Amino acid sequence: MKTLYVVRHCKAEGQEADAPLTPEGFAQSDSLADSLATANIERIISSPYTRATQSIAPLARRLNLAVELDIRLVERVLCSGSRPDWQERLRASFSDLDLSFEGGESGREAMQRAAAVVADVQRHSARTTLLVTHGNLMALLLKHFDDSVGFAEWRALSNPDVYRVVLTRPYSIQRL
Repeated sequence: MKTLYVVRHCKAEGQEADAPLTPEGFAQSDSLADSLATANIERIISSPYTRATQSIAPLARRLNLAVELDIRLVERVLCSGSRPDWQERLRASFSDLDLSFEGGESGREAMQRAAAVVADVQRHSARTTLLVTHGNLMALLLKHFDDSVGFAEWRALSNPDVYRVVLTRPYSIQRL
């Protein structure tokens, strides 16, 4: 039996790839390390975005584990540019996974790239792996395991957020 922890990064100063954690986010990363230190995590894979790697750095140090970076865990791009109606577009994209907007990635495409990371995790010898990602991609990955996950669950995510998924069918998903 394999266990996967899926972590949304701690509070950050922005959405850019190099946006660092806020002071509150750094405190959250220490608390995250405290809460996951006894979870028997053998492997950590993270989005290369600064806020993701900073979120998991205290736990990686505590467990003496390297953080593997995987570009497939970066946040989904919904559409090009800034849009005032982005939340309505996001809501629609959870209802229609094949919907894509100019310059963006469909929900299905994003879900499939995150699921590919999980497929690699399942082939690896580690029994307990932690993934660090971003809110929209996290919700889509959870939807991969449980089709009932949608916009409302994305909206309810916090920074940070942690889910444990037991990788046997039927999947067991638990918010921690």
